[in-house]
Amino acid sequence: MLRNLEAKLGGLVEGAFGRAFKSSVQPVELAHKLAKEMEENQMVSVSRSYVPNHYRVFLSPPDREQFASYEPALRKELSDYLLEHARQERLALTSRPQVEFHTDERLALGEFGIQAQLLSPPEEEAPAASAPSAGDFGHTMVYTPAGDSRLLEPVDDRRQVLLAGDGRRSRLSGSRVVVGRSRDCDVVVDDPNVSRRHVELRREEGGWSVFDLGSTNGMKVNGRRVESSALRPGDHITVGVTDLTFELE
Repeated sequence: MLRNLEAKLGGLVEGAFGRAFKSSVQPVELAHKLAKEMEENQMVSVSRSYVPNHYRVFLSPPDREQFASYEPALRKELSDYLLEHARQERLALTSRPQVEFHTDERLALGEFGIQAQLLSPPEEEAPAASAPSAGDFGHTMVYTPAGDSRLLEPVDDRRQVLLAGDGRRSRLSGSRVVVGRSRDCDVVVDDPNVSRRHVELRREEGGWSVFDLGSTNGMKVNGRRVESSALRPGDHITVGVTDLTFELE
């Protein structure tokens, strides 16, 4: 089963994509390192070994751009691979593995970072005293083409965050900000094409990111339709027909 999944991952870059990936990140390599992070971040409980179910993959801008045309298919194949790997190794998951892609300009071509987290750990089984807790997960391990690895230092950016658009500038507070048409949202957008809860901005280890909350019309970041994206100052987030600019000051 794993060999079949690896063949699918390899097939994603055949033809026109095969030439582009000679010196950049390979999907099969991502799968192997994701499985490695899964095994190395186990939480041992009374009767099971739980593993992370949420993975963030950080890529250099050119690597992310090369994945753009088939990113949804790649996320699914990597999720299938992790699910099968956990089954074969008898590792427990609290939910189907989720894989997200983000861009990090600190990474060079061919380098990629992986952050593994166990979200919603099981409450019925207390972890062993010597085992790491779910809060210990979340560091970002970077892998290089030479086979080396290192920890990616978190970005400590305490500047004021603003979202400009719709004729006003909104200062963001906290680590999660919901944008939508509902008056209950942190940032309310008066646009009939915007869902009640459209997107969420989250402060993470590497900075801020934006996530689509299953909106009807989706979102765009800098003109490209995405489900999630890391944010840099000056990035434009489009919800409905409204453009919002992410700013730091």
